[in-house]
Amino acid sequence: MEALLAIGTRKGLFLARSSGGPFEVDPVRFSTIGVPSVAIDTRGETPRLLAGIEHGHFGPSVLWSDDLGETWEEASAPPVAFPERTGAALSRVWQLQPSPSESGVVWAGAADPRRIAVAASAVGVFRSSDGGASWEPANRNIRAPFLPEGAQYPEFGQCVHRVAQHPARPERLYLQHHFGVYRSDDFGGSWTDIGAGLPSDFGFPIAVHPARPDTVYVFPLHSDMDRTPVGHRYAVFRSDDAGASWQGLSKGLPDEPVHAAVLRDAMTAGEAGVFFGTRDGEVYGSADGGETWTRIARHLPDVLSVRAAVL
Repeated sequence: MEALLAIGTRKGLFLARSSGGPFEVDPVRFSTIGVPSVAIDTRGETPRLLAGIEHGHFGPSVLWSDDLGETWEEASAPPVAFPERTGAALSRVWQLQPSPSESGVVWAGAADPRRIAVAASAVGVFRSSDGGASWEPANRNIRAPFLPEGAQYPEFGQCVHRVAQHPARPERLYLQHHFGVYRSDDFGGSWTDIGAGLPSDFGFPIAVHPARPDTVYVFPLHSDMDRTPVGHRYAVFRSDDAGASWQGLSKGLPDEPVHAAVLRDAMTAGEAGVFFGTRDGEVYGSADGGETWTRIARHLPDVLSVRAAVL
């Protein structure tokens, strides 16, 4: 078996591979193009790699490869677009997610065919139970401290950075907010604040372990005004009890002061391990749930997205 790591950056895509030893990083692909989203689709006999790209003045698109990145094809028509009536132009595809229930279908986001949840920065979480025909806000108990006293729990208007859904328990959602970390056990019907045991509840990524719905990872930063790692040391925080308690994990990470953040899609957890990439182009991985870390790459462009799979 081989572990494959896909790393989307501000200037190109990098693939790293391991057959049990250290990861080897391949040469860059699409070196002049931003890659804000990546996915590894392992549902078929042949794995498919997908990359959401920012193609400069040509606009966003999606590329795919069925030979582990040797050759790529581009979607023949824009894969994602706003309705014409909105007059809005799409600037990038933030998420790519192979559907868990529909063969051959890839979502720009994560969803059940009928039951969909979306999160938008400065807007909040919305959900649909009819395939997107109608929507309702799903932000109950999410505090927006930037609003006046007495108005800090609005129906919508929260600044959501990232939502992670557990694949085997789709009602379990974890959320990293601009101010807070939350869990929902009813698909966004209500939320519980689980950030009390963290050194800071500000951050961007949040990742749930696909085999353990109570295991979740975050990467705390000092604050919205100081978007650097807490204590200027890289540390991933893991909870094994759905956010009731947290443990900081940094063994193997740099001892010297660091100042680069981890963006919302630049951390992932799964069978291949736990991985994160930083804004100064370093990528770290852990094969033991975050207990120990190894640097996989350095001197890359700004890391935007990270995904991993065992092939």
